[in-house]
Amino acid sequence: MSSKGAARMVRPALACCKLYISEARNAPALRAIERAAAGFRPAAVLVNAFADDAYNRIGYTLVSRLSGAGDGNSAPAPLHRAAFGVVAAALEAVDLGSHAGTHPRLGVVDHVAFHPLAGARLDDVAALARAVASDIGHKLQVPTYLYGAAHSEGRTLASIRRQLGYFTPNSPGNRWQGASDASSLPVAPDAGPGTPSQCKGVVVVGATAWVDNYNVPVHTSDVGAAKRMARAVSERGGGLRSVQAMGLAHGNGVTEVACNLLDPASVEAEQVQERVRELAAAQGLNVGQGYFTDFSREKIIEMYMQSAGAAEASQQ
Repeated sequence: MSSKGAARMVRPALACCKLYISEARNAPALRAIERAAAGFRPAAVLVNAFADDAYNRIGYTLVSRLSGAGDGNSAPAPLHRAAFGVVAAALEAVDLGSHAGTHPRLGVVDHVAFHPLAGARLDDVAALARAVASDIGHKLQVPTYLYGAAHSEGRTLASIRRQLGYFTPNSPGNRWQGASDASSLPVAPDAGPGTPSQCKGVVVVGATAWVDNYNVPVHTSDVGAAKRMARAVSERGGGLRSVQAMGLAHGNGVTEVACNLLDPASVEAEQVQERVRELAAAQGLNVGQGYFTDFSREKIIEMYMQSAGAAEASQQ
């Protein structure tokens, strides 16, 4: 066997799905969601869960081989089945109407992002995203929007969120509470009904290259100051290239500049940390050490391979 062939056996084509769910405080609901994810092991592995109580939001990271996609097999790929199963469990367990937090959201399942990992292509995960979005829209009857490589015109996540009013709090204290009062949607969904459910909201599903999420605490309760810093650090505001940022309340006299690093190989977390520190100092404010909300791409691959190896060993 050639060295290339051996490498393919050791490092199969992998993809991950990150699911951001509008709940972090309801332990029974989270257990139900995580039981659903566990039911897809070892084909798909839950490698991380990051809960934030102030935001009332949790992020799950699922990883799977891409077998079953594009190889003539009509069955959905394991990651398709796992992502859809977690979405269905979340929609069953969580009611958007009773949700409140300091992070914006459009629905119970606010955002589903597919990323290629080792040996996978963006086209592979774009096809997965479209298939999962179609199932969410039609089988679960939730308005579903596509972005990134999954969308025919490459629409960005930020642009569809702006069109849907994502960034505007609907409750005092820079909070989001309950469901939207809208009886219709300003943009037609790519799948599902044209009217959102009060208990489910809508879902945005997309496919992009790897994104790092990095949040920097700012020691102030002034959300306006955090928003100004977020604007200045973001590419849209003339700041760092490939960085998106929001200024959000985070409780106990702390706000955060929450950032998406769309090209972390070019603009790293350390650059974001230093720029936020400079912006805060100009307003007489101090910042805390920033943090990632997930493991690195390399660590996620390593964790999956270890888990897959353990599962194979247990079956021998």
